[in-house]
Amino acid sequence: MKDLEVIIGLEVHAQMNTKTKMFCGCDNDAFGKPPNTTVCPICMGHPGTLPVTNEEAIKKAIKAALALKCEISKDNHLDRKNYFYPDLPMGFQISQYDYPISNNGCVEFSDNDGNKNQCKITRLHIENDAGKLQHAGGRSYCDYNRAGTPLMEIVTEPDLRAPQDAVNFAKELQRILLSIDASEADMYKGMMRFDASVSLRPKGEKKLYPRSEIKNLNSFKSLEKALVFEIKRLKKMWEEGSPQDKEVTVHWDDDKEVGVVMREKESSADYRYFPEPDIPPLHFEESEVSDILASIGEMPEERKKRYLEAGLSENQAVMLTGDPRLSDFFDTVVSKVNDYKKVSSVVLTQLMGFLKAENKGLSQGPGADEIIELLNLIDGGTISANAGKAVLEKMVKEEKPPKDIVKEGGMQQISDSSEIESLVKEAMENNPKAVEDFLSGNEKAKAAIIGFVMGKTKGQADPRVVDQAVVSLIKAGN
Repeated sequence: MKDLEVIIGLEVHAQMNTKTKMFCGCDNDAFGKPPNTTVCPICMGHPGTLPVTNEEAIKKAIKAALALKCEISKDNHLDRKNYFYPDLPMGFQISQYDYPISNNGCVEFSDNDGNKNQCKITRLHIENDAGKLQHAGGRSYCDYNRAGTPLMEIVTEPDLRAPQDAVNFAKELQRILLSIDASEADMYKGMMRFDASVSLRPKGEKKLYPRSEIKNLNSFKSLEKALVFEIKRLKKMWEEGSPQDKEVTVHWDDDKEVGVVMREKESSADYRYFPEPDIPPLHFEESEVSDILASIGEMPEERKKRYLEAGLSENQAVMLTGDPRLSDFFDTVVSKVNDYKKVSSVVLTQLMGFLKAENKGLSQGPGADEIIELLNLIDGGTISANAGKAVLEKMVKEEKPPKDIVKEGGMQQISDSSEIESLVKEAMENNPKAVEDFLSGNEKAKAAIIGFVMGKTKGQADPRVVDQAVVSLIKAGN
């Protein structure tokens, strides 16, 4: 049997983070709300109601499409996608089919070895979400809170060749959507979900064979595991001489980590698309699209390159570009302190560690201005770097500004040279062997004298002044 090539394409559904739903004024933040409390006659599809398109959702979709390097269709319309499911109250979905909002994009992403890959985007279109089924006690219950939530669906070309490529692409896509504030893309809350299509073909062939579409994957781990499982299943069919001859829909069971073929996949004809009669076609002026394009700031890949060039590690750069709020916070501090490595040590290591220990998010900790103030206290010699770490921990726990913590704790650094010289002399008297060893050429011997001074001052003596005084007084005594 010939070697087989894996062909993967994704459909990514991302909820847009608008205040209200796609076609009505209901609260768009349904997570954690009691079932069926953020609904109205419009999103419940009651007869006689008319949808009104959410302008902010349209703008966010255009912004996302531009960030994905798509071409914007200045004239497009919405369609009815007809199918029945218990959590689809209208009995159809308002989506886009033949005239979507955008086409022909491309996303660049890095593989695990840092090599650049790209995946073409077929289209990004808009639609409204369905509700959610909850299963308990042998029964299914409908929660329609999510029904009507504005979605962007991002459809890729079948350009991905391995499950890990699909994951790396999806992670880069999430970073892009977060950076432009088009979606919260929180998979735990169901705000970003994947349908993954996979097929196999003999290497060297160009035609596509019937695919399996794995539905509603809601984590990177599930995406990878589901693809690995389905690829093994398809390979086995090829090895047995009966490759899959029809397109199928597969349900992924996260608990059992197995995929189950549910049915033959529907085609576009099954959905009986036709233009949505209650919503006029959409038209965008060139100036409107240009204004949205101008609002897109530095993209994650550009930020990552800047961080790496400034000396940050790959992990630090990925950490920053994965959270635009953290990245903005970091950049604000760097703009005043102008030392990437020092800021990364304080913000990415110390601050994030203290916040995690207290189960707090970035917004619940000290602001960027307070971190700048803390670093200025360290750089100005008011406190030592070690004391600064202790101050930062108290800033997170007690929610006080650094100056107040330093003052209340008497943590000011001792920099008075006469006071430090007096302590150094006392240290030399108590450590004559260290003095003798230092004069014999053992530079490390002075550590005992410095340690004595730091112990006496409870770590508050300025290490630089202490070091200078130790060398000066030992040599002078000689």
